[in-house]
Amino acid sequence: MSSSSLIRNKKASQSLIFRPIGMISMIVILMVLCFLSIAIGTRDVSWIEIVGALQGKMETMGEASVAMRIPRTALAIIAGGALGLSGAIMQSVSRNPLADPGILGVNAGAVFFVVVGLAWFEMSQLQDYVWMAILGAGATAAFVYIISSLGRGGSTPLKFALSGAATTAALSCFTIAVVLPRNDIAGGARSWQIGGVGGATFDSIQLVLPFIAIGFIISVFVARKLNSLALGDDLAAGLGENVLWTKISAWLAAILLCGATTAICGPIGFVGLVIPHLSRLLIGVDNRWLLPFSVVGGASLLLAADIVGRIISRPSELSVGIVTAFIGAPFFIWIVRRQRVKEL
Repeated sequence: MSSSSLIRNKKASQSLIFRPIGMISMIVILMVLCFLSIAIGTRDVSWIEIVGALQGKMETMGEASVAMRIPRTALAIIAGGALGLSGAIMQSVSRNPLADPGILGVNAGAVFFVVVGLAWFEMSQLQDYVWMAILGAGATAAFVYIISSLGRGGSTPLKFALSGAATTAALSCFTIAVVLPRNDIAGGARSWQIGGVGGATFDSIQLVLPFIAIGFIISVFVARKLNSLALGDDLAAGLGENVLWTKISAWLAAILLCGATTAICGPIGFVGLVIPHLSRLLIGVDNRWLLPFSVVGGASLLLAADIVGRIISRPSELSVGIVTAFIGAPFFIWIVRRQRVKEL
């Protein structure tokens, strides 16, 4: 056996050992962040109040504060996991290192459709927001793909990213144009456009949970197929994969995940960009492990960002969308420099 084969076998065995250990470690980190999210806020609380609130008591202000943080923590976990997973799926199916719901315009499309529904159709129910957000996310994803496919060479990662960036800019302007004349909805729409998990309730979470659950289930079934797509469409078809159906299923999962999340949280960027890259550095490119790692990593990042937002601007709060932007923007520049855009 050659030395290169021995090195590959050694790396493979190390990877098999590290992946379960890494997943367990990330779950432990997420559990610690859950406790910190419940314990930390604008009001200091004691251990007794935390325990009492977890038991369902609301006899003191501290217990009431903790009770309000519990659904907020749950939403941060669900939204972060959904965004991390949708980003990993987008990057895998498009083979584009810059793919992300925010960069490709998917979040902007969801926001635009929700704002149009709010301003022109007087929507008031969260379930209406969810349907409009998913419709907007799907329509924008299709539009960006069609635009990037025009011209010589078809769709390339660079053309895909540029088309998404241009679409995001255009839709952001359209959204502002719709909101500006409507003073009755301007305040709420602008605060929602920043992106955050404050004010979460279990009733609102239950409305979006079925859509996110469907997205998770679809991603489980396409994980192995995405590994085949990484070899190229022709080779994947030669291995017996239905390339078109796999891509449609993967995009449907990503659209459901980011559309439902945007409806309840507003647009939160860069989670779907940062987490899949960090996960690949840790466990490699196998989507059967990459997707679960992206779920736990996305939940941890969004939860940590929410905690930081509460700490650095006390007694007020900094929206989680602003914190993730501070994290993600430098990371985006690093990815572009590392990948060398001319090679994309």
